[in-house]
Amino acid sequence: MPQTRNAYPASLPVHVAVIMDGNRRWARKRGLPSLAGHKAGVDSVHAVVRAASRAGIKVLSIYAFSTENWKRSKLEVKALMFLLKRTIVSYADELEKEGIRLVLSGRIDELPGAARGALRAAEARLSANKGMVLNIALNYGGRQEIVDAANKALAAGITKLDEKTFASLLYSPGLPDPDLLIRTSGELRISNFLLWQTAYAEFYVTETLWPDFREDEFMKALLSYRERERRKGT
Repeated sequence: MPQTRNAYPASLPVHVAVIMDGNRRWARKRGLPSLAGHKAGVDSVHAVVRAASRAGIKVLSIYAFSTENWKRSKLEVKALMFLLKRTIVSYADELEKEGIRLVLSGRIDELPGAARGALRAAEARLSANKGMVLNIALNYGGRQEIVDAANKALAAGITKLDEKTFASLLYSPGLPDPDLLIRTSGELRISNFLLWQTAYAEFYVTETLWPDFREDEFMKALLSYRERERRKGT
């Protein structure tokens, strides 16, 4: 499917969230190390970010590294952090060209110094951009986000919360809730991702592994969303 800016303006989701799953399975199927799958997954990130921006999506959230991912081998985690740093440094120019604003969600201050510094520098560099928001969830867990928000409220002496106030205490306040949540690799779970924000999100699950998920697959998800009737409990 060709790239078409604002292809479905009347029925687009405002905010699309993506659980990018299947990098390691993709690599195993090819007899390659896990890092090869993660590198191939970066190409899919580039393709989907570009497609989302040009289609007119306002916010794209991607689940890049969960708090549970620290349980992986030290070698894989170290390689992932190196890949993350290298990717964000090289990718910032393309994001700048597309006018994309970068937002980081998660316990960013707990990341290794080099990766953390590169991410914060890119976030600051792109902060004035007016195009699509790319929200990258790193060292992120949905339950941890809710606990952290509750602790912020306690520290601020807030004794009574409503939904609006609580939402303002989350990692990325001001972003609209996701309308569409995409999960690759066929798994039927949300894996601790945006637990508060996805209360009324439409789900789209595909068997496609993340390194094979490119623009055509993303457009299929948008078409599926287009065909649904959004009720939100009414």
